[in-house]
Amino acid sequence: MAGKKAKQLNWSASRRNEFIEFRVFWHGRINRADLMDTFGISLQQASLDLTRYSERWKRNLVYDKSQRAYVRGKAFKPRFITPSAEDYLAQLRAVDQGLVSRDQSWISVFPSCGATPTPVRGVAPETLRDVLAAIHAPAALEITYQSMSRAEPSVRWIEPHALAFDGFRWHARAFCQNDQVFKDFLLSRIVEIDKQGAVTADPQADVDWHSDVVLEIGPHPDLSPTQQRAIEMDYGMENGRAQIPVRRALLFYALKRLGLDTDPAARRPQDQQIVLMAQCEVPPRRPPD
Repeated sequence: MAGKKAKQLNWSASRRNEFIEFRVFWHGRINRADLMDTFGISLQQASLDLTRYSERWKRNLVYDKSQRAYVRGKAFKPRFITPSAEDYLAQLRAVDQGLVSRDQSWISVFPSCGATPTPVRGVAPETLRDVLAAIHAPAALEITYQSMSRAEPSVRWIEPHALAFDGFRWHARAFCQNDQVFKDFLLSRIVEIDKQGAVTADPQADVDWHSDVVLEIGPHPDLSPTQQRAIEMDYGMENGRAQIPVRRALLFYALKRLGLDTDPAARRPQDQQIVLMAQCEVPPRRPPD
């Protein structure tokens, strides 16, 4: 969390200080070239940034003459970032999947890394552009959509108001004028967008979207005590429980991805690993004033 002095800096200076802490926390060292290469600043500015930082937070950086770099102090305490393993691993995965280049990442030394491939979903940029425009307007769209319940694409009017990701695919959350209900439409299955029209429904009426369900999970009871402890660590459980909030509209996808959409008795405990202990409804979110 940034301290009072950190908050007084402008945005660009704060970003460079965040970078300093990221590199020092994760890689143990930083030099002027790191700042110059990442932010395109001069040697003088990079030197000034490191000098100012080390003077303000003396315990965080120690200059190592042999490395010609600043290294992490033993009492290092970040002022601008909250280190997150999830964020670091997300950067690794993004680079591994080709979503960002190595130059765009703040990671300096990449470990050998691999990830199970995610199938490429054929979302046309024009489709996403038009759906976003409809969300912002707001507006209805006449689309040609290929569902799995019909052999051929059909034309329908939808009123998109949000985007949703199920872990593999992106959906438009929308009011369907044909069926008069709020539902999900896969962006990759929108064959064509024809024209815009007027909206007829209030997005706040999409109760499933604005309501949360809290899933309480625990290790499978038939696992051994040590196996259960391993699962507790995997999912960050406390006292053998973890709570996962999810929009009610995405509950089907969440249960499926967690492997909780089938009877746990149908699989071996070593394969099922977690079970659903409770499912609690949360009151709908209040619309903004």
